Order: sequence, then C-alpha cells, then structure tokens
Amino acid sequence: MGCVLVLAAAAGAAAVALALRLWLVLHSRVVVPRESVSLMAVAGSGGHTTELLRLLGHLSAAYAPRHYVLADTDEISARKIHAFELSRADRDPSEVAPRYFLHRIPRSREVRQSWLSTVLTTLHAACLSLPLTFRVRPDLVLCNGPGTCVPVCAAAVLLGVLGVKRVTLVYVESLCRVEHLSLTGRLLRPFADYFLVQWPALKAKYPSSVYLGRIV
Repeated sequence: MGCVLVLAAAAGAAAVALALRLWLVLHSRVVVPRESVSLMAVAGSGGHTTELLRLLGHLSAAYAPRHYVLADTDEISARKIHAFELSRADRDPSEVAPRYFLHRIPRSREVRQSWLSTVLTTLHAACLSLPLTFRVRPDLVLCNGPGTCVPVCAAAVLLGVLGVKRVTLVYVESLCRVEHLSLTGRLLRPFADYFLVQWPALKAKYPSSVYLGRIV
C-alpha cells in the first residue's frame, strides 16, 4: 500500500511539473533576433495549399530554409509547391538555389473517415511527425487548417516542453471559416502563439485572435 501511495504521489508531481512546464512554454514569447527563420509550413489538400502558398508569397527570402510537410498521398500539393518555388526563384534573384524541402507524413484523416479510426491514424501520423520535427527543429511553424498540422504542431510544442527549442506556432484560419472555427482551429487555438482569423465575426467571438482582414 505504501509503495502505491509513493508511486501515485510521484505520478502526481510529474503531472504537475509537466503542466507547469507546458504553461511556461505557452506563455513565454522570447523574440530572438536572427538573420533567417527556419520555417515549417504544413500543406493540405485542395484550398488549404493554395491559401498557404499565398501566405508564403508575402514572406521575404529571410524565411528559409522552408520545410513543407504534406500528406504522403497528396501529389497535387507537391506539384503546387514545386511550381511556387520555381516561380519565386524566377522573381527573386537572391534565391538562385531555392532552399526548400518536402517531407511526407501519413494523412491524419481521410475524407469521410470515421472518428474512431481517425484517432489511430492521427497517432500514427504523430509518431512520424515527432522525429521529423525534432530533426528539422524549425523556428516557426505555419499552418492554416489541414488535419495534418495537428501532429506537427503537437511535436513543435513538445520541443519546447522538453527544453529542446521554443518553436513559434502561427495558425491562420481558412478564409472559408466566416462564423465558426474549423475543428483544427479549435484544437490548436490554445497552443498557437498567433491565431489569425479573416472575418470580424470570428474576431468578435474570439477576442484573443488576431484580425488583419483578408490576407489570402
């Protein structure tokens, strides 16, 4: 009985310490001046990738290298990314050799997939996202709604919790979300350093969000 109480107390102390560490990571925004920003951008099928690339088109060449994470079955997004990077290199002479990389992970959820099986596929994606994010160690993660970004953002938060690196999370809610957040947005809003919405109705509903008007 005594051993059980000791183990329970140790587990409780560990849980409290982990929760405190998570709170400190989420509430500390230390800005470190740097010449370049290693960027990890999470692409999604359909309009998500189109909106993401429009966002990236507004960023300077200082956001490099650019690491794109996409589902292993998403060939359309891969072609869009390659075309975007080639076009960017043509417009910007400073990017003679574009510094970008494509990384593939399993899709967290397919269209019409049951919620029960989604838990398993998300865990599978998380298992592969962790080593990828730990290897890349980006300065900033940018995403705009695809389910693929959930395990990637979780891995980025874990980097900070473990004291490896503080990663800035920027989430931009999709333009099509006018009055209600997407499921991904609801999941990631507590963890995002900057949570951007593109409609005043969402800003009114979530005052802590950032509203800059339409940005894509």
